Amino acid sequence: MSTASGSAVQLGDTIVAVATPNGRGAIALVRLSGPDAFAIAAKHLEPMPPQPRAAHLCSVRDGSELLDQALVTLFPGPNSFTGEDTVEFSTHGGYLVPSSVVAALISSGARQAFPGEFTRRAVLNSKLDILQAEAIGDLIDARSQTMRRTALSQLDGGLSRRLLALRNGLIDLEALIVYDIDFPEEDDGPVPRERIDKAAMEISRSLEALLATAPAGELIREGAIVVIAGPPNAGKSSLFNALLGRSRAIVTEIPGTTRDALEAVIDSGKWPLRLVDTAGLRETNDQIERLGIEVSERYLAEAHVVLACAETPRDLAETVRLIARTSNAPVLPVRTKSDLVSLSEESNGHQPAIAVSAETGAGLQNLLEALDEVLSKEHGEIPPDLPILTRARHRHALTVASAELEEFHRAWQEDKLPATIASVHLRTAVSTLEELIGTVEVEDIFDRVFSSFCVGK
Repeated sequence: MSTASGSAVQLGDTIVAVATPNGRGAIALVRLSGPDAFAIAAKHLEPMPPQPRAAHLCSVRDGSELLDQALVTLFPGPNSFTGEDTVEFSTHGGYLVPSSVVAALISSGARQAFPGEFTRRAVLNSKLDILQAEAIGDLIDARSQTMRRTALSQLDGGLSRRLLALRNGLIDLEALIVYDIDFPEEDDGPVPRERIDKAAMEISRSLEALLATAPAGELIREGAIVVIAGPPNAGKSSLFNALLGRSRAIVTEIPGTTRDALEAVIDSGKWPLRLVDTAGLRETNDQIERLGIEVSERYLAEAHVVLACAETPRDLAETVRLIARTSNAPVLPVRTKSDLVSLSEESNGHQPAIAVSAETGAGLQNLLEALDEVLSKEHGEIPPDLPILTRARHRHALTVASAELEEFHRAWQEDKLPATIASVHLRTAVSTLEELIGTVEVEDIFDRVFSSFCVGK
């Protein structure tokens, strides 16, 4: 096998790594896994824990030198995360203590683990499938409650079960074709074409329903880009801070203060939001400010929703017009500083706006609800009882499987190809789903998935 870096990975090796972030902290976790894990650990522990799956206080030594007093737990394979004998050392935190323990274990025969190698071994030892392994990465990276719930559902096997059901349906359909080819004159007669046609349509609808979750899954995973745009001194940074709930942007009365985009994630509704505070939209001769405005325009081009901010209806209409030159995203007009500008200043003929005050907090909840509504309208509701596709790899595989099934269905309905040729499309669709789930080991897919993991995972 090989990792993304091209280094050989030997399943017979015993591997070790620090599984917690580097830096000052109370506890660090050192993980040791492989066929020699217990023997290597025994060389450094006094006493060796007498029973598995219970934490024991042990002295960790390197020869005669005491490295640390640690809580040590043994996990005999196959009932461990990796499926191998595993030892976990809960040492004191910081840089020196855990790295000294790792160095001692390496000197006794372990080797430094590659990124994602512990989880990769769990997949190879059938403790997880590759979708569940990806869910671990998603859970670690989750920046919203929705992403956390989605990752936990996938870790529980929700998406895997759905895809296995689709795979099994395709295999059943393939079996019907084979039966019809091999036994065309059985007592029951040939398989009715309508039966195969109906089965193909049902699987196709299920594939399309799952594919339809991909746009929502992308937003759940990455967050919806919500760009706060408007003229200088329109209260954009104040709105950004108010929505964020803490001071992040510098708020002044000087036009042109925000010369770059500030970005932060909030989790206050149905969708995670990537708020972006941008430089004021205006013509300027200041080269540095112009660079900031160009950054704003790039964000506007990528936005899922734009908050057009201004104090008056006239300025708001002009802001919406300027945004439309750069962005095709839905625009929510926001009348900022509603605590300072009288409602009587609103005039007929202008696009209705959401009135907010960063100072008093008025209208902020209405704005968040409007954002949820716009995103749900554009990208679909988050299905409560259906697994969600959260990665481009998922979408690509299901798109290929759906296209292959469609090709089979077309060939079957038109009866222009022999059944043996048409069924090749079914076999390709089945193989694509198997690669996605990881029931068939595909090395380059493993490399792509696990290269993004931290070393201790």
